[in-house]
Amino acid sequence: MKNLFAIVLFALSCSYSFAQKVDYFNPDGVAISGVDPVAYFTESAAMQGEKQFSYSWQGTAWRFKNQANMDLFKANPEKYAPQFGGYCAYGVSQNHKSSTEPEAFTFLDGKLYLNYNLKIKELWIKETKGYIEKAKTNWNVLKDRKN
Repeated sequence: MKNLFAIVLFALSCSYSFAQKVDYFNPDGVAISGVDPVAYFTESAAMQGEKQFSYSWQGTAWRFKNQANMDLFKANPEKYAPQFGGYCAYGVSQNHKSSTEPEAFTFLDGKLYLNYNLKIKELWIKETKGYIEKAKTNWNVLKDRKN
């Protein structure tokens, strides 16, 4: 019986350690500078969230403009969270982490990508799919690096 308990405990600890926790870009302690991640999908705009609609996920505070958006995020945070930890997707494709401006965003295949600024976004949209492939490869190493 002790052996069975030890095996179950070991299996649980292994599965926990392999769970991927992403370090989201949050210089002010809040993801996307307090912009509601769900609003990007529902409003196609960067809309500021409210303190009263805050939710902690992956060790980061997220804000929402209303309870409905917060509930949508809680039900499926991976759907709404920006790719590459909310760092500049173009920067990640160039093998470094960069800050982002909430207004510099794009969607591809139902995923949200943020960029350093609107000028970098113009560069990003010229070859988005190619940059995404580079960023995916680079993110495997970058995600664990502190800025």
